[in-house]
Amino acid sequence: MTEPGLDPSEATQRAWAGGWLTIDRAAIVANWRTLDDLSGAAECAAVVKADAYGLGIDRVAPALAAAGCRSFFVAHLGEGVALRTVLGEAPAIHVLNGIPPGTAPAFRAHRLLPVLNGMTQIAEWRALAAACGETLAATLQLDTGMSRFGLSPEEAMRLAGEPALLEGIAIGLVMSHLGCADTPDDPRNAAQLAAFHRLRAAAPDARASLAASSGIFLGAAYHAGMVRPGAALYGVPPNAARPNPMRPVVRLQARIVQTRIVPPGSWVGYGARFVTRRESRIATLAVGYADGFLRAGGGEGAASLPGWPGTLPIVGRISMDCLAVDVTGVEAGLVQDGAALDLIGPGRPLEDAADAAGTIGYELLTGLGHRYARTYI
Repeated sequence: MTEPGLDPSEATQRAWAGGWLTIDRAAIVANWRTLDDLSGAAECAAVVKADAYGLGIDRVAPALAAAGCRSFFVAHLGEGVALRTVLGEAPAIHVLNGIPPGTAPAFRAHRLLPVLNGMTQIAEWRALAAACGETLAATLQLDTGMSRFGLSPEEAMRLAGEPALLEGIAIGLVMSHLGCADTPDDPRNAAQLAAFHRLRAAAPDARASLAASSGIFLGAAYHAGMVRPGAALYGVPPNAARPNPMRPVVRLQARIVQTRIVPPGSWVGYGARFVTRRESRIATLAVGYADGFLRAGGGEGAASLPGWPGTLPIVGRISMDCLAVDVTGVEAGLVQDGAALDLIGPGRPLEDAADAAGTIGYELLTGLGHRYARTYI
């Protein structure tokens, strides 16, 4: 007999948890296929950094690999090692932050492709190649305008003029990243594309990759040899000004701990930021900012109830472990203790929840904690 607290069943997890997070892997795969189709002849990779944007790399990445994805991107070496264990030897795994000092042997041991972002990382990879007497594969990143990762234009031109700097290194992919792709008319997109073509002289024979999620929708000129969608796989809109073409992936439900009817003039939550103007029914839900549902959404966000028209406002400040929702007018039987409201779901899209907290879907997704009972469908 399993002792309490050890490997509880899904039903037990749901009974114990304050909130329930449902993750639709079929929707993630469908989104990848949509992006793959849009990308034409370019390979469609998958960015699964930050634990697959908070949704579980060990559950998401195998589903994508089974659907045909052959290349994956993570941010850190540790993520790459974990992903190699999950996926086995076949897929290519690129590590975006490149080689931390002294870690080059770990990349070789786990068959990871460092994304070389500067001359120091190039020198470290070249030194390991010389020490091993091997040619080591890598990806090269160019800074085309974001002033973030990658070789500066001056470094890229130096590399083009001194091929010996890449001795022992096989650059299979040269990449950059667009900073304004979610705004299609921004002239900086075309400027970055032109800079990318110019700086590719640093590795002229390598495949090229410029477009991430939003860049895919800029058209074929940006697709090059590989696209690297991340957030769009998980349902985040690639362009906030247009209808979202991606399928929703997550549903976040919060359990009602209790409801109470309070008279006009009652204050709710810390700091008395909200005061009722009428007799109100207030439901307290067992999800708070410790669960990644951001405190900034207090007084701005909303919940929804399937079958109930409109949304129900979150009132007062969001606390560490709870939040309050005004459910005045909802039949008492629909909001009894133990029932659930959607904080993200069919009546409350991810982007609406993020907007209410003054942030973006990326941050909200990656911050969802591990106190939820998770169900994968």
